[in-house]
Amino acid sequence: MRVFITGGAGFIGSHLCDALIAQGHQVSILDNMSTGSAANIAHIKDQIEIHQGDIRDAALVEKLMAPADLVLHMAAALGVNTILENPIESVSINFTGSEVVLNAATKLNKRIIIASTSEVYGKNPKQPLNETDDRVVGAPQKIRWTYSDAKALEEAIAHALFLTKQLKVTTVRLFNTVGPRQTGRYGMVLPRFVQAALKNEAISIYGDGTQSRVFCHVQDAVKAILALATTDSAIGEVYNIGGTGETSIKELAEKIIERTKSTSKITYTPYDQAYPTGFEDMQRRVPDITKIKTSIGWAPANTLDNIIDDVATEMKK
Repeated sequence: MRVFITGGAGFIGSHLCDALIAQGHQVSILDNMSTGSAANIAHIKDQIEIHQGDIRDAALVEKLMAPADLVLHMAAALGVNTILENPIESVSINFTGSEVVLNAATKLNKRIIIASTSEVYGKNPKQPLNETDDRVVGAPQKIRWTYSDAKALEEAIAHALFLTKQLKVTTVRLFNTVGPRQTGRYGMVLPRFVQAALKNEAISIYGDGTQSRVFCHVQDAVKAILALATTDSAIGEVYNIGGTGETSIKELAEKIIERTKSTSKITYTPYDQAYPTGFEDMQRRVPDITKIKTSIGWAPANTLDNIIDDVATEMKK
């Protein structure tokens, strides 16, 4: 196949490139290198077609998408810090950019997978979360939720285009995808903790550390995305992609210290000191992955221990 990936130099996008090349497919990517990086694709730069540009550039997106058999829309402004510091630009990329990509896919009649996020559920206290659960978000002044809102609108447009124009779209909601190449720069907790542990520096937990998450190895997420891409019954559907094993942030820090044999101490930073104004957290976020398991037989293979080891090995390089 010829596969076009938006955000192909990003953390997940670059792992998709690796997997597709290994399967013998041709890959072209579009990335503005804001959160992606040349380093992520340096090892395959001669095997893929690389285009630098903005997903809001409709003419460019159409031109690059035209030859593709499959489109993987992974580009987004992401990370809590990015959203809080540049909310207007972030909403524009996540909403307008996605609208451009979805309209192009509709016009060109392409099979497309769009990457949404567990953020769409907001702070819904019902856990685990399944694909039909309600969105519960905070006040508009809590700027963190603009990411959730923009991605929810992206999903809504995709679904509307499926219903009215027969767009061949599948939406995946990714829950805390982690692994090698992810940077802690945008507020991603696991790489930030591993980096500190390897340097034997203090690991700073934001809040009290009782908030909990479930982490999913990027290689497991990639397998799920590519399996859905070749499943016709997945068209028009939404799937959670996430790991298993709920872990508090304090337990995560302790496990990372143990597995990296670090001498790091754990410290605590109040949210109002860790983030700009407009931040709000949710206590738990746990994916219900029954639907994807039932539909295509996918389940995550990696444990949290594997994930930590892989991230630490990569960082030591």
